[in-house]
Amino acid sequence: MRVCVLLLCSVLALNAESAAGIKWAPPAGWTAQAARPMRAATYTVPPDGECAVNFFGAGQGGSVEANVERWKGQFHQPGGKPADGQVRKRTIHGLPVTTIDISGEYSGMGGPMAPGKPVAGYRLIGAIVEGPAGTVFIKFTGPTKTVAANQQKFEQLLGSIDRN
Repeated sequence: MRVCVLLLCSVLALNAESAAGIKWAPPAGWTAQAARPMRAATYTVPPDGECAVNFFGAGQGGSVEANVERWKGQFHQPGGKPADGQVRKRTIHGLPVTTIDISGEYSGMGGPMAPGKPVAGYRLIGAIVEGPAGTVFIKFTGPTKTVAANQQKFEQLLGSIDRN
């Protein structure tokens, strides 16, 4: 039994990612994508979801509240009404974490850099982690079914967050 626990800890340590003085381990089945600007990590979530982990630098990226409002603004109900999101605050391994869960028509980032039509039936579960060296933004988006099927894995990722 002890050997199994040590082996599991070794595997998690090998698969750990880090930014802003925190580390996390991506869940099994989530595939790391190639590096992208301003992203600490990007994971493909089968069959058609994505989890982006952003770190913009110490003191960068805006306040927790501003980001929660921006993420809320990316979702609407049919007819254009704003979507209601569920926002919670909690502590994971001593780190303040704000989470959001919202669904509806997803417009993504919008603007001239990412134009596109809103997509119905989407969901976002996200977390904003206040790390010792800055804020890390974790945003998991995809069709409602995909996000629901992977919600436990997202919680597993959050549970793995700890100081470096």
